[in-house]
Amino acid sequence: MPDFSIGVDLGGTNLRIAAFTSEGQLLEKVSLGTKVSLGPDHVVNEMCDSIRGLAHKYSHKGAFQGAGIGVLGIIDLETGMMRKSANFPGWTEYPARAEIERRLGFPVILENDGNVAALGEKWMGAGRFVPNMAMVTLGTGIGGGIVLDGKIWHGLHGMAGEFGHMTVEPEGVPCGCGSHGCAERYASATALVRMAQEAAAHGDAPGLVKALASDPEFGSKAIYNLAMQGDEGAQRLMRRFGQYLGIMMGDIINALNLDMYVIGGGVSSAWDAFAPAMFQEMRERSLVYAATAPADPLGDEKRGLGRAGNPERKTIVTRALLGSDAGLYGAARMPIMSA
Repeated sequence: MPDFSIGVDLGGTNLRIAAFTSEGQLLEKVSLGTKVSLGPDHVVNEMCDSIRGLAHKYSHKGAFQGAGIGVLGIIDLETGMMRKSANFPGWTEYPARAEIERRLGFPVILENDGNVAALGEKWMGAGRFVPNMAMVTLGTGIGGGIVLDGKIWHGLHGMAGEFGHMTVEPEGVPCGCGSHGCAERYASATALVRMAQEAAAHGDAPGLVKALASDPEFGSKAIYNLAMQGDEGAQRLMRRFGQYLGIMMGDIINALNLDMYVIGGGVSSAWDAFAPAMFQEMRERSLVYAATAPADPLGDEKRGLGRAGNPERKTIVTRALLGSDAGLYGAARMPIMSA
């Protein structure tokens, strides 16, 4: 009988908790709204109630290995202190792990959300057949994580994998981190909307102008849909997005030289619109990728090559397989690995 564990994805909008067997079978998933306005104690209480409920419900499945929690923000991995998170006002210098463990009565593992997503894709997703991989998540910003020999690589201060703050445009748009021209200001969902607004303002993208005027919730998905419908302005914008992403990916590949790079997050659903420009830019920007790229990376990705092993030792860049559940899988994997 396999043991089981619980993974938690603590997001600024949604709180999701899931139970998994040690073999990676999803047993149950619970989703709640994250009521951050009520403060950290309220959110932690709701999370702990759900963890206890699932742990009791599936106790017949075997030994409970514990719970892992992925959270967006800067975490002190040694103390479990939440140092800062833009999505969690009132959580600055909050002793998250200590408060959660006090309520539950057993140890938990707290980790950055980008790292747990990467670990999830390594365990049961696109990277399950390779020893080393990195994941880039394209959402409101850009997150990421690095997995070496099946384990998260944290770096000196637990901050490895901050791919979104690599420079892709010297002296470009200011970033919230204090720098200029960061990748997430050019290759994220918010960046795509900003660039669409700029293109519309310049008057050379009538399709985008019309979409912006008619859709009060205009976002990156609308741009992708326009591009796939043949709108020239939207297609131009998606190519530009792919070029900037390719610059960032080329730098990552040059620096790490790993087996696989997995691209996930909400914007990855627009793969068909930005991937050709991304791959072209990677070949031009990365000496390592140019020397080790598959002959047909887009075709290989569609056929799933690289997911059943990589006998030719090519550099594989592909889409994530687990979608928004990657963080849940990775969070649940952490206590199994430490058992």
